[in-house]
Amino acid sequence: MADDPQSHARFRDRTELLDFLLEVAQLTSETLDLDKLMEQVAAVVQEVVPYDLFAILLYSEKQGGLRVRYAIGHRAAIVDKLLIQLNEGITGAAASSLEPILVGDVRNDPRYIPTVDAARTELAVPMVARNRLVGVIDLQSTRPNAYTAADTALVQLIASRVAASIDNARLHRRVVRQNHSLRTLAALAHSFSSTLDLDELLNRIATTVRRLISYDAFHVLLVDPARGVLRSRFSLRSGERVELEDIPLDKGISGAAVAAKQVIRVDDTRTDPRYIEATPGIRSEVAVPLMVRDRVLGVMDLESRRVGHFTDDHVQMLALLAPLVSNSIENARLYEEIAARERRAAENLRAARHLQEALLLRPPPAVEGLEIAVRSRAAEEITGDVWDFFEQDDRRWVLTFGDVSGKGAAAALYGALLNGLLRILAPRHRTPAALLRSLNEALCQRKVQATYVTLLVLCWEPGARRLRMTNAGVFPPIACRNGKILKQRVEGVPLGLLDDAEYDEVVFEAQPGDLILLYSDGVHDQENAAGEAYGRGRLYSVLERYSGEPAPAVVEAVFADLDAFTAGAPMTDDQTVIAIRIQ
Repeated sequence: MADDPQSHARFRDRTELLDFLLEVAQLTSETLDLDKLMEQVAAVVQEVVPYDLFAILLYSEKQGGLRVRYAIGHRAAIVDKLLIQLNEGITGAAASSLEPILVGDVRNDPRYIPTVDAARTELAVPMVARNRLVGVIDLQSTRPNAYTAADTALVQLIASRVAASIDNARLHRRVVRQNHSLRTLAALAHSFSSTLDLDELLNRIATTVRRLISYDAFHVLLVDPARGVLRSRFSLRSGERVELEDIPLDKGISGAAVAAKQVIRVDDTRTDPRYIEATPGIRSEVAVPLMVRDRVLGVMDLESRRVGHFTDDHVQMLALLAPLVSNSIENARLYEEIAARERRAAENLRAARHLQEALLLRPPPAVEGLEIAVRSRAAEEITGDVWDFFEQDDRRWVLTFGDVSGKGAAAALYGALLNGLLRILAPRHRTPAALLRSLNEALCQRKVQATYVTLLVLCWEPGARRLRMTNAGVFPPIACRNGKILKQRVEGVPLGLLDDAEYDEVVFEAQPGDLILLYSDGVHDQENAAGEAYGRGRLYSVLERYSGEPAPAVVEAVFADLDAFTAGAPMTDDQTVIAIRIQ
């Protein structure tokens, strides 16, 4: 399975997600062979949310429980004999509540029915069609906390599209008898599912309903539970978009449909005290509750200026359309929520990057006796590589370079903490080794699970032209003198892992013209398309060729050689190179 389960539920843009959902709709609408359909559903889910165990359980009204209809990874004895009652186990609980259930570690959940000892994470998502439970899609992983809320939302989207197809396959003979109606509904479902833009979707729904049933006014009102009202989301009057005032949940014919959870038809609005006039001249109205998993999402409301305009056939057609409309609206709303969260996350990352650029990605200061050049590029929006240059007193400078474990915002925040501690602790310690010991103690006191930092500290004494070096897990610096590589052996344990760690100090007596290169593991470990790592040997070659060039030219030469080596292969980690020329 992939290392990052969140990546399974992410699509780069709305078009990719829409294409995927259209593929799901197409695959599951192509066959009424239940076995083939189950196989396709399993393949579709595996494509975006990988699993170790998979099952589709179908609800049997006759037996009053769930039976495994299709399984991957489960023992045959379990598949053949297991009958799960509603509210029994995690799948039964999901079926009973009609809500997805995600359990990060089943060993801590008494509801779990042990079928495979290695299972740790379980995600059960109910499938609902025509307001009836069809069954449950059940995914299990041998890793704890393998799935996320984004995975849950994506499986919900898949379940909402496959539920009707599975139900249709089970009721094939009944489908044959109602062939014309169901073919019409399938075409409408395809039309509705081909967009995740809520405004465009509602306009399609209004247009489709108008072809089937004439009306003078059309409204889709969504429940706003926080305010206790039905909020107009889309309203047409005589073919023109209009704004409709909010309606209290306990008022009007629409409110009555919400309360009753059933279609309400009024043949003459003048004789019904519940009627609230929104459009002048309206004489008949039909309100259809839009429900998702027994929850009222809103109301689709049609109005006519003719008394008794809406017939039993109209009501039956609207009742058949309602689940398709409901699921399409719910999917569009789910997408809007996911897109909004991703936009907020992207905005936060951009803001963090701007802040990081202000704090970190600034030109190095002028340091007596040194020419310094830095270049860094992040694998994500922001980098976990850290570096700093600051004057300790009038006789020495401190240069630091390191890498926080992980990538992204968390690594950047930990790096900011490190830089702050460095600025506070550096004036108190005269040697790099003492500074690293103090930093390690401070980070261990603020220990974050599975987070640590590698750090190299260089103390530059311009008067003596001397570098004192102490290392906590960074690749040792490469020194080049007169075109020849001088290997430096300086090692140590990363910071934030072990209490009372000790650090050695190495002294480098520099000469004018010496070149020192610092580089992150994102450079050393970067692979090309063939899976070969860039490695230290190629860095030696670049330094030997460019040993006489200014520091900025050396940095650019390293990146040029790295890019030529990778030939477009994706960057897997933050990449930072610092070149220091002794003057």
